[in-house]
Amino acid sequence: MTTDDVFIGVGLLVVLAVGSQLLAGVLRIPALIVLLPAGFAAGALSDVVDPQRLLGAAFSPLVSLGVAVILYDAGLGLDLGRLKGHNRTVVTRLIWLGVPVTCLLGAGLAVPLLDMSRGAAITLGAVLVVSGPTVVGPLLALVRPEDRLRHVLVWEGSLIDPVGGILGAIVFRAVDAGTQPSAARGVLHFLASLGTGAAGGVVGAAVLWALFRLVRPGEVLGTTAQLAAVIGVAAACDVLQDDSGLIAAVLMGLSVANLARIDVPVRRTFFETLVSLVIGLLFTSISATISPASLRHVGLPALGLAAFLVVVVRPLVVAVCTARTDLSRAERTFLGWMAPRGIVAAATASTFTSALVARHIGGAARILPATFVVIVATVTLYGLTAAPVARLLRVVRPSRSRPLLVGGEPWAVDLATTLRATGMEVLMWAGPPEQRDRIERAGIELAPGEMLAGATGPGAEWEGVTGVYLLTGEDDFNTLATSILRGGVQGPVYRVGPAAGSQGWAAPDAGGEVLFGPHLTGRALARRYRDGAGIVAVPAREAVAGGGDLLFVVRPGHRLEPVTQGGPPHAGPQDTLVLLTPSR
Repeated sequence: MTTDDVFIGVGLLVVLAVGSQLLAGVLRIPALIVLLPAGFAAGALSDVVDPQRLLGAAFSPLVSLGVAVILYDAGLGLDLGRLKGHNRTVVTRLIWLGVPVTCLLGAGLAVPLLDMSRGAAITLGAVLVVSGPTVVGPLLALVRPEDRLRHVLVWEGSLIDPVGGILGAIVFRAVDAGTQPSAARGVLHFLASLGTGAAGGVVGAAVLWALFRLVRPGEVLGTTAQLAAVIGVAAACDVLQDDSGLIAAVLMGLSVANLARIDVPVRRTFFETLVSLVIGLLFTSISATISPASLRHVGLPALGLAAFLVVVVRPLVVAVCTARTDLSRAERTFLGWMAPRGIVAAATASTFTSALVARHIGGAARILPATFVVIVATVTLYGLTAAPVARLLRVVRPSRSRPLLVGGEPWAVDLATTLRATGMEVLMWAGPPEQRDRIERAGIELAPGEMLAGATGPGAEWEGVTGVYLLTGEDDFNTLATSILRGGVQGPVYRVGPAAGSQGWAAPDAGGEVLFGPHLTGRALARRYRDGAGIVAVPAREAVAGGGDLLFVVRPGHRLEPVTQGGPPHAGPQDTLVLLTPSR
């Protein structure tokens, strides 16, 4: 392969990875539906898009390191303290009971269906247990199920990626141990891999702790330092024991997310961009390595395996895991119809297949193409049917707005109370304890945790927030939070206008739509409220001209539209107006 071929091949892989994700965003479908066929077609139609020829022996290690970065990012989202209440039992069962059941049942069918040895079949079963937030999240964004179902599915997906990665590494080491000349030597090799991964995770977490306690880098260097630490530790572990780096990466992410003494700054936008690029490159590269010939005798049996996993295994697992819980029949049915396979399944299959083939494990060459078929089949099936099934079961979240109001000043709490009186779900967050007490006394739901970290971290959209309204008395905070939150929440982000001539350290024109017009700034609102103004909601047909300043229009179905500096929204006779009354 010439230098020009290498340039063309690498360029096409990057363009396909990003272009497929852009096309999927335009079509509002999961990116995997586009990434896998694009990579497969490129590999089948072109000789230059062949990662194994482009990278040679470096391809498999690079895939392992890419998976390590993805698993570390998944581990960062596993704040176990947030998993509480009635959802804990269901999620715990889906992980610790559902994963082994899915693995064993899938492996049991793979033996006769795909003509595999037991070692290859159990490896395939372990690979196919993972789902992951990178595929579940986009589907849930399209379906918009009830909050409870969203909680369970996102937590299951976030936990099952690292658990599945660890399980895959353990099973691979166990199967590989069976090929050793001595059983005792194989067992020692298996235990050494587990020990190496665990030790690497501890060392990596300790390195990050020391780095951020002693050096204290900022967000930019802090983010790149995490990336370097994860890749360095994973690579070192893999040198000592094959595939132990995946275990180390997961444990590092879990440690950073759950140990209070590790305060790690992270630029989420950069990290999410990096992970998105890695996912796109891995999917296109892995699917490009699959030839049409390898699917010739695997395609139909693998489709049968996918059907078995969808129709039999997942409903059975959900039925067992939700037994004696307060989930309704419709909720259980929907959970039983959501288990797409994702990037970790493809990457681990790619990582383990070549090693097992080299050890002459019967049927190992069918692991990767079978995984490819199952991923395409499940993502396509759930992507096309999840929304109609949710509507049929009536588990779709109502389309009404659920605003998050940030700030606990008296006028903001009164605004939240007024919006709630219109029938809308309202969530509030405030930092100072006295403001949080004021919110709780008013009976408004208080968002837990630290707002910026919670809104920009994994799972920030769980509660179904449709818009963020920054109403604090600190203009700089509102402006800074706007620039951060716009990349981390699904809905629009608004802020009250800064005081005239404000010259804070954050530029007042840094972004975000400004609420309520140029003269009704946050400080002006607070001043008028102290002077006796009130916030009321009146039907549009009963509103009196000059009766106050319009703040919001509430549409039928509890849809909220704010007044911005671009002008007020048109109000119809069926709408409700939220007004700031004149001061007394």
